[in-house]
Amino acid sequence: MHIVTGGAGFIGSNLARMLTDRNGDDVMIVDDLSDGYKFRNIADLDIVDYIDKDEFLALLKSDASFSRNVQSIFHLGACSATTEWDGRYMMRNNFAYSKDVLHYCLRRDIPFVYASSAAVYGASGQFAETAENELPLNVYGYSKLLFDQYVRRLDLTAEQQVVGLRYFNVYGPREQHKGSMASVAFHFNNQLQEDGEVRLFEGSGGFDDGQQSRDFVYVDDVCAVNLWFLRHPAVSGVFNVGTGKPQTFNDVANALIDRHGSGEIRYIPFPEGLKDAYQSYTCADLANLRASGCDLEFRDVHSGVKTYLDVLSG
Repeated sequence: MHIVTGGAGFIGSNLARMLTDRNGDDVMIVDDLSDGYKFRNIADLDIVDYIDKDEFLALLKSDASFSRNVQSIFHLGACSATTEWDGRYMMRNNFAYSKDVLHYCLRRDIPFVYASSAAVYGASGQFAETAENELPLNVYGYSKLLFDQYVRRLDLTAEQQVVGLRYFNVYGPREQHKGSMASVAFHFNNQLQEDGEVRLFEGSGGFDDGQQSRDFVYVDDVCAVNLWFLRHPAVSGVFNVGTGKPQTFNDVANALIDRHGSGEIRYIPFPEGLKDAYQSYTCADLANLRASGCDLEFRDVHSGVKTYLDVLSG
């Protein structure tokens, strides 16, 4: 049985889908359904069990026999809101909880693959997985960086696998519950359908209108990387997961307009409150990932957006 924490969330539910659909594996989902609308992400999945995140942690601490059926834990559960500034809450959810699950896996030689984030790089223009590039702009990014640093200090045995995946700008199906934290592809598509236009920020950070660039990566490609590490248990470490080829917000908007066959772009003033906490450019350095042996290919925005909209249109 594979366990996916955060399994009712965006990446987690897509990973659970791929595990059940492609591999036919037994999957247990761990999550917090205080936001009951997230049930829609897992309603179509053939999972063997669901457990609340607090009950899961208690189970790990109290039932030694539970691990007998556990093949791996994909730990994607976290508070992912970059606008959340309650540091105690963030560290409890993203750091302390992660350590508890990690040490459970280490004691039992269970593969542990967890979600880190490109937010650890902050405003850095360099995105290799090295300390000099890591300076987050918010407490969310800091909570992810602190856990990465904790993992880096581990002295792993040959039987222990721990993998951290620094996701860049992931987009795709099952993200609708994220609200303002959903991808720009999701928001742009809604704008296009409702108003016939896509609203992009004017230039900032030395970039022209709509030319701010991000490493946009399709969610199925992200999940494929998770499964690659599952098939390669001897590989551990912290790795970037993106395309390695940044594209502009204009590219995303134009891909959506091309897919719909109509629409236009309108540029709006850049919000003052975002200027000090905004990444105008991200690009995953994939050297470390490629050196691990992972040779998976990533689709570009035009292809990813088309696939995304094909899924949304059903």
